[in-house]
Amino acid sequence: MLRLSHNVELADHEIEISQIRAQGAGGQNVNKVASAVHLRFDIPASSLPPFYKERLLSLSDQRITKEGVVVIKAQSHRTFEQNREDALARLRALIQEAVKTHKARKPTKPSRAAKRKRVDRKTKKGQTKALRGKVKL
Repeated sequence: MLRLSHNVELADHEIEISQIRAQGAGGQNVNKVASAVHLRFDIPASSLPPFYKERLLSLSDQRITKEGVVVIKAQSHRTFEQNREDALARLRALIQEAVKTHKARKPTKPSRAAKRKRVDRKTKKGQTKALRGKVKL
């Protein structure tokens, strides 16, 4: 059971986890032990609330396929259990980040004093540049 919030959790049968051999360097242990994890999660067929599904499917994340399947590969740890926990944590983080609502920005106007300071700075800068001209004798 993967708990996402107080009300939302995913059952184990919705997340498909398979063992694969890790890629890259690592010596003989990598060549003979299938400790990497390949996690697949089908968003449209899941029991997630519609709001979660919409937000996830609208993401432009390379881990989500066109069909709406999240594919996560975890191979940074030495054991299958650690890689499995890593993959589940990354899936949880992806879903939680997708449904996080960001605060809307309120446009503000500069105050009268700020406008006055800006104009004064521009005038002073202009006067400084005017003094840089050639000296008349």
